[in-house]
Amino acid sequence: MKLKNSYFYTLREDARDEDSISGNLLVKAGYIKKTSAGVYMMLPLGLKVQNKIEDIIRRHMNEAGAQEVKMPALIAAEYYEDSGRMKGFGPSIFKLKDRNNKDMVLGPTHEELFAYAAKSMIKSYKNMPFNLYQFQTKYRDEPRARFGLVRVKEFVMKDAYSFDSDEKGMDISYQKMFDAYKKSFDEMGINYRIVKADTGVMGGLLSEEFQAIAELGEDTVIYCNECDYSSNQEIAKTVRAPKASKPEKLPMEEVETPGCQSIEDVAAYLKLDMADTVKALIMNVDGQLVIFFINGERELNESKVLKLLGATEIGFADDELIASSNAVAGYCGPIGLNCKVVIDEEVLEMANFCCGANKKGYHLINVNPENISYDVVGDIVNAKPGDLCPVCGRPLKFTKGIEVGNTFKLGTKYSKAMDLQYSDVDNKLQDVWMGSYGIGIGRTMAAIVEQSHDEKGIIWPDNIAPYKVIILVMSSKDETQNKVAEEIYDRLNASGVECILDDRDERPGVKFNDAELIGIPYRITVGKKAGEGIVEFKHRTAEKAEELNIDELIEKIINL
Repeated sequence: MKLKNSYFYTLREDARDEDSISGNLLVKAGYIKKTSAGVYMMLPLGLKVQNKIEDIIRRHMNEAGAQEVKMPALIAAEYYEDSGRMKGFGPSIFKLKDRNNKDMVLGPTHEELFAYAAKSMIKSYKNMPFNLYQFQTKYRDEPRARFGLVRVKEFVMKDAYSFDSDEKGMDISYQKMFDAYKKSFDEMGINYRIVKADTGVMGGLLSEEFQAIAELGEDTVIYCNECDYSSNQEIAKTVRAPKASKPEKLPMEEVETPGCQSIEDVAAYLKLDMADTVKALIMNVDGQLVIFFINGERELNESKVLKLLGATEIGFADDELIASSNAVAGYCGPIGLNCKVVIDEEVLEMANFCCGANKKGYHLINVNPENISYDVVGDIVNAKPGDLCPVCGRPLKFTKGIEVGNTFKLGTKYSKAMDLQYSDVDNKLQDVWMGSYGIGIGRTMAAIVEQSHDEKGIIWPDNIAPYKVIILVMSSKDETQNKVAEEIYDRLNASGVECILDDRDERPGVKFNDAELIGIPYRITVGKKAGEGIVEFKHRTAEKAEELNIDELIEKIINL
């Protein structure tokens, strides 16, 4: 690509409305451009990178025996109604009607259509196993689009679906996809961890996530250095470090706490350790008032709550819902409530704790488990530093991750919903066993940038970079420099090396800054020694450039 007559631009300042390093750099370097919240153009350089990522994944998918297809993005809503997922997606799914008033959606994911396609072929156990995959645009109406390509409303996903006659076959297909994913992310040079995760709206028997380690990450990755345990925060079992001893129980007492509506204010006012308090979370769970009580140092884990209660939606209760009970917001405690009460397991291990008195301006101290009443008890909080590994009992480690891939053992959930059956060896109808596997292409691009950049710009791995080499002409008016640059450009292209020739009439400083910003791995500078056949060669991360003659340069780059 010659820049002088190409669509190419960079920004001199940081992007004003980007809240992540990757989003800022990709916009600043001219890879992507935002058109609205959570929706981006993929510009020429960005599309080149996207295609490189897709090519790596495609090769490993094909080697694993999967076949590529292309499903529509515009889908009749009835498929999601049949599977029961229309309600599960809730307001996240884009809905519309065609001119015949038929309900349609923009596909958030494609399990239903793949099951429908499989139904055309599967008649007997002899028709399986097989695996289909695609690269397709997905649409989800994210309530808070952010972090550039990480949390968006429109994105490309590589999704795959395996079909087997029994659970054992599904496990084999799952492992093939799991290995293909590891090979793909390893080849891209991503630093990642594989964690167990909540199956969520997808459902099924097992979910595992490929989490790219990054401070930006929305997910908390929890792992143990002493064993193989790793988990997403959504499902991480909370194992508290045992206390040295339990104190002698004291008589419960009501104390005045004027103006103290948060547990932090109460602890400060009464000079208590937060670990010796119990806080209330007054929530709306599927339209029902439910009050949760957890240790004051903990955070409620909504995924665990939904699973424990078999619910689909949770949010804070409004004043009207709270008024249907005798709960007193800001002073709520687990004694004498006339609504559903759920407590965390840890509360039953506490002693002499402080909680609300269900009376405005008052709290209780020296409360013990035998004083309280509740309907449900369970592990409903997030694990936190200091907690122990549920496998080996060693302290857990915590880091942040961007979910770039996921794998699901769906079992027979979708085959039952879509009436996807086959005749077994005894000619009896059985449900097909399915697996589902996804990789977010834009997220993967963002994760690479989050992990690989410096103060000057992006540092692409060689096999992901849109071009391998950028050639800078220091003076576009110097015929010798232009001639040498053209010769190098032509020879490298003829050898299959993708090049950029920066032949713009710009100052050298602008060209150097742009080359580093866009992150091309190898830079060739054609300057004053061009007449001697000498140019400079430098890797993006090297401290110094080296001088080479043209033949040495071409040989070195081809070898690299």
